[in-house]
Amino acid sequence: MTVPKILLFYAFTPLVDPEAVRLWQRDLGQSLGLGGRIILSKHGINGTVGGDVRAVKMYLRKTREYAPFRDIDVKWSEGTGDDFPRLSVRVRDELVSFGAPDELTVDETGVVGGGARLTPEQLHELVAEKEVTFFDGRNAFEAQIGHFKDAVIPPVSNTREFVAELDSGRYDHLKDRPVVTYCTGGVRCEVLSSLMISRGFSEVYQLDGGIARYGEAYGDDGLWEGALYVFDKRMSVEFSDHAAVVGACVACGESSRHMQNCADPACRVQLVVCEACAAASVIHCDEHAAQLQV
Repeated sequence: MTVPKILLFYAFTPLVDPEAVRLWQRDLGQSLGLGGRIILSKHGINGTVGGDVRAVKMYLRKTREYAPFRDIDVKWSEGTGDDFPRLSVRVRDELVSFGAPDELTVDETGVVGGGARLTPEQLHELVAEKEVTFFDGRNAFEAQIGHFKDAVIPPVSNTREFVAELDSGRYDHLKDRPVVTYCTGGVRCEVLSSLMISRGFSEVYQLDGGIARYGEAYGDDGLWEGALYVFDKRMSVEFSDHAAVVGACVACGESSRHMQNCADPACRVQLVVCEACAAASVIHCDEHAAQLQV
């Protein structure tokens, strides 16, 4: 019986020859029939793969046999069996595209100068002790269906916009306050927290393992509200049967956690659309809807 699983993972560690690692990872994933997306750079590895649970476990075991990836951070979730159309393994300048590869320093222990790590339990202890600000490290559209309560959600459409956003001065009032960065699995906040610290934010934390690990620990009975956006065919996942619905359909305003692409095939904008509107009409983002009206 096939049991589909999805593995989310990353490791910040120096890689002397990322291209050689790419070839090995490609051959390993293909031999096991996995789908997904793996990014490699001189700073390490970041990826999501899916397939039969036995194949995914074998992939993880083989990957951890490579010494730099021995302590790779992993999160598991349920798959559907058709979550990824293929396997993509690429080498890039950055594991996460902030557009600032020269600002990141990585050694064998991980990112140098990043925010202090907090487990979900330690996060609750900090919130009980101090007035903290949650800072969403994802694209703004991801936060439409789920976020931490009262979080600051920068209006960025992609990760590369964060550097300009931080340099804009809009968040300078947070520089002397406790700030907790969070993202899906933790990898984006490894970089984001270091960028914030280098820009004068004095007390920066990162949620270790991201929202995914927090959801494993507390489900919907903690500080998280809504659904978690994911970059595969599932589009979103919930942590319990009583998850709050915080999104609103762009067409009718009804509460929804359902997301879909803009109907323009060249557009990558993600929209919250209720299932009724998705079935009844073609939905475009504001830009393409305006073009259609011209």
